[in-house]
Amino acid sequence: MTDRIEVAATELRPLLEEFIMWARANAPGSDPELVGPAALWHRLAFSQDLGTWKRADLRNLLLDRMPKVVEDPDAAADGMLPAVDAYLTFLSQTGRLAKGSDSLADLQAELDDVEDEFVDLMEEMLDDSEGDDEAEAAESGDLGDFEPFADELADLDTIRLRPDSELAAAAREVPLVAKARDLAVWVGSGRRVGEDTLLTDAEVEEALRATGLPSPETDGPIAEAVPQLWNIWNLAVDLEFLEPGEAGTVAVQDDTSEWPFDDDEDVLDAWMLGLHSVDYGDPELEDDDLTMALAGLTRGLLVRLLLAGGSCDLGELSRDLAEAAAELDELGADAWEAAGDPVASAVEWLTGYGMVALDDGTLRLTPLGTEGVIHLVDDADIEVDARPAIESMSAHELLALSAELPEEEADAEFAAWMRLREPAKAAEELLDAAAEDESDALIRVQAASVVGTLGEAAVPAWQAALKQSSLRPYAATQLSQLGVEGAPEPTTDDTHWLILDMWTISAGLGRSEFVSSLRDIGPDMVNSLLEVIWKIPHAHVEELLDLISQVHPDKQVAKAARRALFKARSA
Repeated sequence: MTDRIEVAATELRPLLEEFIMWARANAPGSDPELVGPAALWHRLAFSQDLGTWKRADLRNLLLDRMPKVVEDPDAAADGMLPAVDAYLTFLSQTGRLAKGSDSLADLQAELDDVEDEFVDLMEEMLDDSEGDDEAEAAESGDLGDFEPFADELADLDTIRLRPDSELAAAAREVPLVAKARDLAVWVGSGRRVGEDTLLTDAEVEEALRATGLPSPETDGPIAEAVPQLWNIWNLAVDLEFLEPGEAGTVAVQDDTSEWPFDDDEDVLDAWMLGLHSVDYGDPELEDDDLTMALAGLTRGLLVRLLLAGGSCDLGELSRDLAEAAAELDELGADAWEAAGDPVASAVEWLTGYGMVALDDGTLRLTPLGTEGVIHLVDDADIEVDARPAIESMSAHELLALSAELPEEEADAEFAAWMRLREPAKAAEELLDAAAEDESDALIRVQAASVVGTLGEAAVPAWQAALKQSSLRPYAATQLSQLGVEGAPEPTTDDTHWLILDMWTISAGLGRSEFVSSLRDIGPDMVNSLLEVIWKIPHAHVEELLDLISQVHPDKQVAKAARRALFKARSA
């Protein structure tokens, strides 16, 4: 079946791409993307001929087949029938509705007839899906689940993250990492560990002294009365300070004693390795069921702090978490009471890991804590607008970020960044960033566009950029426009490089955008370019030629692209 689907999809692709182009001008209110599944299953289940459509087949397709394969019932309920209507109209107007099909008017009448039933089916699917989601959340969610806060996180104002140098300085002072280092160094190069308890009582006493932890008063085995020690042990493993050895041994990593490391990047990499230790802040109770009722408490605290703008009254935060625990689990209220002050263990661990600070009853995220919780949110695949601080943003970070932003926001980022630099220095940094990766056309075009607004101040940077093959076309063009004496004139190869950069960016936006860009310049011009452009040593020339050969609707152009690709590969 998979092979049949792939063959059918390949047959449909050119037709659907033409439909998308047609719909932009003729049916702008429809969603062409919704046509793909309907057209594919019509081809698989009802007609080998892409242009043969019958009323009965249309009804069966929409009411029997689509409910089994549609991925987004909400979008389908709103847009599937208008999209199919537009597609059938496209087939009719372009002469592709084959003889033997029912008339367009009859097909549209059938769409009207099935509309209510189709929408009802999609709404039933939506209700079932929501019920499944709620059941799944009830089964798997805990206090540390970020998903219920996804909309609130997405609506937060831009969060500015501190420079790496500042974060690394803070990470070097984190007490728990130092304790994990001391414990690992005490473990040594090959300490044998037990099966029931990792360490003997005597070893536990030594480990407590090595980490500066107090020895508990207990009538039972001491190993069962030192949860903080085992949390630090686990942290040492997370940080890769400790690693398993052979024959039931564990050993310290060679460079562990060098913590805190000299290199900022190494420091932050290590701290991030231990970030998921936030779960060790959850309270541990004697009853496992009660412990599970408070699972995720520390993460829940972190996300609420972030949503509160980074600080919150501890009492208010505790009450909020207590209510959430009671709502989430029938044992939540009992677990909260049994723990006494369950938030205390979370705050203690997070303070020790440098993520929060408590001042006069107000708990706040530190810069390191904000960095950490943003990473946790990102790990959960939830969107949040977090950006480096303007003053610490490198030119490359600025260019990469701006590529993801709407134009107005990108312009604001560039303007704020520029205000901190002299124009000549800004030009130098941006062009240096653009030269870092010759394959990144988008970064290059963005940098050239911004530096092009700096006028005479950018001349030294442009002159230096002439030495970079990927930037020379832009530099020669700008210097020529500025009338700089002795500047080289842009060559034909320079122009072709610029075209290849634009095609690369267009291809990155999707096939339909790429085909549209090729249509804009016409098949004759594309053919002329294909005769020479294969010679340009551009990082993407071969894949662009290959793509043109696959997607261009003009067979002669596609054939010319295949010839050019052969020449490029042969060269």
